[in-house]
Amino acid sequence: MASSTPPPPSEPQSFTPMDKEMLSVGGTCQYLTCDNYDFLPFRCESCRGRFCQDHRTEAGHKCAHAGEWAKKRFQQQSNQLPSSSSIFSNQKPTTLTATQCSQPQCKTFVDTLNSVGVVCSTCNRKYCLKHRIPEDHDCSKIVPLGARQGSEGISQTDKARAALGRLKLWGKEKQAAVLPKPKPSTAASRAVALNQIKRLAKGDDKVPLDKRIYLHVEAEANTTTSKLPKGDFWYNKAWSVGRLLDDAARGMQVQNVNNRGGGEEDRLRVFHVEGGRLLEFSEKAEDVLGQGNTIVLLRGVGPVDA
Repeated sequence: MASSTPPPPSEPQSFTPMDKEMLSVGGTCQYLTCDNYDFLPFRCESCRGRFCQDHRTEAGHKCAHAGEWAKKRFQQQSNQLPSSSSIFSNQKPTTLTATQCSQPQCKTFVDTLNSVGVVCSTCNRKYCLKHRIPEDHDCSKIVPLGARQGSEGISQTDKARAALGRLKLWGKEKQAAVLPKPKPSTAASRAVALNQIKRLAKGDDKVPLDKRIYLHVEAEANTTTSKLPKGDFWYNKAWSVGRLLDDAARGMQVQNVNNRGGGEEDRLRVFHVEGGRLLEFSEKAEDVLGQGNTIVLLRGVGPVDA
């Protein structure tokens, strides 16, 4: 008769010893070919049957519900496992697992259970509650994240206005230089300059020769960026200034968002050097521009001056 007690298993098994109350009465093994009486029987956790030591395993008594105990155990363990976020939040924050306040002298970790992080909308950095106010972290002296070095304190509008002032002065000088003069060499020099522009100019071949207006185009470097800072192009003189601007921006590879809406600080404008003014989008090129004139693409200079 099997009555010896096996040593306690070192890992989970599909069977468990019956309750201690069974020690006084014991039980008969329920395996079909075994009638052994055991004072300490085992219960199968899959089929809940009572078996002796020799038939306590699922394979030993050919369990009809083999694997049920393992499935239940897996589900219980899955429900008890904490999520990755809860494991992370319960750990002690370190420089590898947490973000530190952006104030140089502050050692506080933010985005933890005890301290939330606050992003400053001006400098785009994250601070603890103590240094969240701009005055507490000297926000005015910090270069915002994503901004170019040396551009702090100077807005896009200020830079555009300064560039427009320089261009207006340049326009007056250029205008004086191209005005007709009594010397015949002046007209000749202008003709030479125009021929030079025509020789180097690029444009849409579909524009008829008699409809072309040849211009020297530049992009103002302080307010916009272009892959081609300047060049000579021809356009259809019947076009509006707005359409001419679109074609010029495309030819010089300047970002043009005029047709997408948005604020004036992102819009491109055309400055006529010889005329010394910004051109209206609705003006016709043939009415305001001359052959061989110079135009400059400016960004964020505001509406055309009245």
